[in-house]
Amino acid sequence: MTCLIETLLRLAAWLVVAPLLPGIINKVKAWVAGRKGPPVLQLYYDLARLWRKGVVQSTLASPGFIAGPVVGWIALLAAALLLPLGRHAVAPSFQGDVILLVYLLAVARFATAWAALETGSAFEGMGAAREVSFAVLAEAAVITAVLALAVQSDSLSLPAMLAPAGGTGALLLAAGLFIVLLAENCRVPFDDPNTHLELTMIHEVMVLDHSGPPLALILHGAAIKLLLFSVLLVEAVLPVGDLPALAGTGALVAGVLVVMVGVGLTESLLARAAFRQVPLMLTTAFLLCLFALLVAWRGAASPLPERPPPTVRLPGETTS
Repeated sequence: MTCLIETLLRLAAWLVVAPLLPGIINKVKAWVAGRKGPPVLQLYYDLARLWRKGVVQSTLASPGFIAGPVVGWIALLAAALLLPLGRHAVAPSFQGDVILLVYLLAVARFATAWAALETGSAFEGMGAAREVSFAVLAEAAVITAVLALAVQSDSLSLPAMLAPAGGTGALLLAAGLFIVLLAENCRVPFDDPNTHLELTMIHEVMVLDHSGPPLALILHGAAIKLLLFSVLLVEAVLPVGDLPALAGTGALVAGVLVVMVGVGLTESLLARAAFRQVPLMLTTAFLLCLFALLVAWRGAASPLPERPPPTVRLPGETTS
């Protein structure tokens, strides 16, 4: 019963908190530009409005046009529930759950591209092709980061893997995962979630034909994915699980807030990169995670020698 209540609370936290993150990013961007900007809760208003609207779909679309957003949203939520939150136990934790996490993220991407192709539009097909092409390098970086955490912790269970050891490896892993976060969530410099230029859209072009509740699921799923990668980045670098429950939760919230501010500053100070530069940036993320893997492997291969126990002498005892 306790496990069920904890799972429901965790589910409610992911559902309620996720839409707050895009609002924080937009506020940071507006602050840098000297504008007031939209309210932090703007995505909540948009989701409520979309749920009250009807669905308009192409005559060429099959039921997969509606099933795609649903499958993608469920896959992202299931992946989020696998992540530990501080010292709180994870109900579905098991050996190899990190592999399930990677596959669930791949299923969510496949479902989004599948729904885009259901419209029969060459324009959305172009966006789906760009999405899966860039995902090849992004997934390589994610898998390398997972390998670094696995070697470092000697485990394939997320609660054990997300117990970081500081040093150079943690900095390399943080830099690589931050670049992957920007790419996976279609943020600048990889993509611009606010653009509507035909030749520059990647993720946005795949959802142009969606409306009503399916579009709400896509937007909410994107917010869940942003929160998922933020929590993964924070817990892979900070020892959140080693802190007391209240301090660990506070450190996790503060870390996610810092990541969101970093995303907002990145989008304010950098321009969207050309398509030919995207593979180079994703390769950089892969190399950073690869160097973190080498550092973790080096540390596991040559552990520090154990110190001999101190010699205790009794009073009056002399050394020979």
